[in-house]
Formats: sequence, C-alpha cells, structure tokens
Amino acid sequence: MSNLGLTVFGIAFIFAMTTMGASLVYFFKGKINEKVNTLFLGFASGIMIAASIWSLLLPAIEMSADYGNFKFLPALVGFLSGGVFLILIDKLIPHIHKGSGTEEGVKNHLSKSAKLFLAVTIHNIPEGLAVGFAFGAAAIIGTQAAFLSAMGLAIGIGIQNFPEGTTVALPICSNGASTHKAFLFGTLSGAVEPLFAVIGYFLASTISAIQPWLLSFAAGAMIFVVAEDLIPDAKIESNPHLGTWGVMIGFAIMMVLDVAFG
Repeated sequence: MSNLGLTVFGIAFIFAMTTMGASLVYFFKGKINEKVNTLFLGFASGIMIAASIWSLLLPAIEMSADYGNFKFLPALVGFLSGGVFLILIDKLIPHIHKGSGTEEGVKNHLSKSAKLFLAVTIHNIPEGLAVGFAFGAAAIIGTQAAFLSAMGLAIGIGIQNFPEGTTVALPICSNGASTHKAFLFGTLSGAVEPLFAVIGYFLASTISAIQPWLLSFAAGAMIFVVAEDLIPDAKIESNPHLGTWGVMIGFAIMMVLDVAFG
C-alpha cells in the first residue's frame, strides 16, 4: 500500500471501528454490565496511556534534539497545553460525565442523551489529532517506516474505539432513545476523529518545526481524558483486578503495535 493509501486507511479505520462498536446496540439492550464497562474503559485507558508515551511523547523528545539540554521543553509545554485545551472545551461545550453524572459547559436545555453524546464527542478530538499529527510527521520524514509507525497508532486508537462506540450507544438507548437514534449518536461521536485527524495531518505536514509540540499536545489531551473520564467512569474500585488487567492489556497491545510497526 502506498504512503497515501496508509494515511487514508488509518484515518478511515478509527472512524469505522467506532461505527462497528455502536452497531452492537442492535444486538444488546439495556445498560452495559458493570464488569464489562470496567473492562472496556480500563482497556481504552491502557491503550491511550501507551499511545501517549510510545507514539507521541517519546517521538516528540527525539524530534527536539536541537534544543540541547532543553529538549524536554516542547514535550513539557505541549503536554500541559493539551490538558488546558480540554479544560477550556469542558467549560464551553455542555456535556455530562457518565460516571458521576456531573454536568459541565454553558447553560443549556439539551437532553441527557445529547449531553452524553457530547461528552464522548469532545473527548474524541485528541484521538483524531494524535492520528493526524502522526501521519503528518510521517509525511515530512517520507519513509514508509514512518507511515507504518503512524499506522500502528491508528490501529491502537481504532481498537479502543470499538468499545467506546458501544459505551456511547447503549446508555443513550437505555435513556429512552430508539435503537437507530442510539446507533446514529454512537457513530457521530466518532465523526470528529477523522475530521480532526485531517486537520492535524495538514498542520503537522506543513509546519515541521512545531511537530514535537503538536505530538505532545495530543498526548496531554489524551492523558487528561484518561484521568478525568475513563478511569473514574470505569469504577475500577468496584472491580479492581478486572479494571487493572484491562489497563495492562490495553497498554501491552498498544506497546506491541508501536514497537512492531515502528
């Protein structure tokens, strides 16, 4: 497959996996079993943590060799900026945290289903950016090895998007929405990923000097999502071994993907 083909496939893959996960609403009714939810979200957390380290932060530090003793600077500033970005998004866009039921964002009259949908949608933005930044960096490097490394990240993000699509669609259905509507919401929650992947691709591929800053930014945003949403929503304290193994298996799979493709 050509480098362009790898890029198109990788960006399409992350969206397709969310859609496939959302389609499970046609086969399962009601709320997600608590243990399954813990395993799903723990698994997603592990993948995102590993992706942030192996696919984003470490490459960002390697790209910053010209900074000498301060080569940590782009990674540090970018990482913290990613967290600040998510805080601003949380303050502006109305949504509800699934685990705690806490509402954030400007005052509104949206339904609970819409707020659940927005909660996942806005937190899919950093995943799309991460994939886009990775392929954009590969475009500057120009080798197929770089594109394969970005593909490893896309596959990892796509794998964790499958249960994510399910955890969006099923709760919306259990809140009274029709099966078709729940599937549509689940699918649309992942639509921001290819959109922001394309944006990230063009940013990273046209301005090579800011690549380490962008990669670190995506890493910080993803870790913020893991710490604020995924791990609390997983309620690992109720099923500690199951949740912990979910995190470890997700981390291990992403680590293997990154090493194998990188």
